[in-house]
Amino acid sequence: MPNLSIKDVPEAWAEALRQRAARNHRSLQGELMALVEQVVTQEAEVPTSSADLANPGAPRIVGYDPRGRPIVQRGWKTIEQIAAEQRARGRPPADGAPLGVDIIREDRDSR
Repeated sequence: MPNLSIKDVPEAWAEALRQRAARNHRSLQGELMALVEQVVTQEAEVPTSSADLANPGAPRIVGYDPRGRPIVQRGWKTIEQIAAEQRARGRPPADGAPLGVDIIREDRDSR
């Protein structure tokens, strides 16, 4: 694999990247790879053919994983949009149901 190098990075930027990496539980190298992957993947998301423009919800390749396998995007709605649609249909959220974090804590504490 090729190596990339960025010289003369301002110290404030380097520190901001270190903090971002720490927040995301990554090394600085891992954070930089994630940022580069995000930019490259966004380039792949731009519809390039008339078929993509005609059917924006169709499955499409948005990038490749480290093994070279395609990453397929099958939808275009955010979780907030889906939740809003469910509420509009009269399907309220499952209030009163245990949260996933509570189930995990209960299981952990039972050991």
